[in-house]
Amino acid sequence: MAAWKTYQQQVANQMENLLEDVVNTFPQHNSQLLSAMRYGLLNGGKRIRPFLVFAIGEMLQVARPNLEMCAIAVECIHSYSLIHDDLPAMDDDDLRRGKPTSHLVYGEATAILAGDTLQTLAFEVLANYPAPATSERIKLVSLLAKSSGYLGMCGGQALDLAATDTAISLQQLHQIHELKTGRLIHACVAMPCVFATLSEAQHSALSDFAHALGLAFQVKDDILDITSDTATLGKPQGSDQQANKSTFPNLLGLQGTQNYLNELHTKALNALNTLPWNTDLLQAFSDYVIQREH
Repeated sequence: MAAWKTYQQQVANQMENLLEDVVNTFPQHNSQLLSAMRYGLLNGGKRIRPFLVFAIGEMLQVARPNLEMCAIAVECIHSYSLIHDDLPAMDDDDLRRGKPTSHLVYGEATAILAGDTLQTLAFEVLANYPAPATSERIKLVSLLAKSSGYLGMCGGQALDLAATDTAISLQQLHQIHELKTGRLIHACVAMPCVFATLSEAQHSALSDFAHALGLAFQVKDDILDITSDTATLGKPQGSDQQANKSTFPNLLGLQGTQNYLNELHTKALNALNTLPWNTDLLQAFSDYVIQREH
């Protein structure tokens, strides 16, 4: 676990610098919007998605600038989604990573625009970042767009909103979170693979790993919403229950959900075990996903 934490901290530190550099390219003529963008992007997150990009990419010996480009783009999408998710029309949350949510600090209109701008910034980075990638950029844009749009994160959020105050099946809950959470995590694994030559079996194993990991991340979030507290989470504890959202503990019970989380963990590790590379870092990260406290 120590090696994973050291690597994760290195990635987090580097991402702060990379994201700062990207934001600093904007002129200061619209200081309120720029301030809101910085607030949503440079907020000390764990940078889990960039970690996956770098861990997978370095395992596959992808050039570092190509990975930086992918990691920045993914984190812009993730940060925009958090700003929008917290809005009164969505999850209506007051805390994000222990700080007031963007719309409480800057107002709803500016928060929406900050999210919109970070979304477009992701694709600007994929188009223009100084990296050796050439024809691969088209594939990267397509991957990230699908993962974050109708067939991914946004589609999952819409299904999640529609399921509020409604009894849904376990299959429907899977669909929501495979789209809402899982697809962007899957993109973090798939984007570095664009630069590597992999067999069909290797592609399949990495896809299985990403699928199990993305779902495990959400299952653990559902558990923490019940078992943790607001100070530890950095966001309101019990918010899913208060909003009457469908969750895995609602359908499976708390122990059943923990059992399911363990199954997903095993699937992720089994997928990694079929790969010919050193996957120790990814295995440690899989352990972290099911053991984390926030």
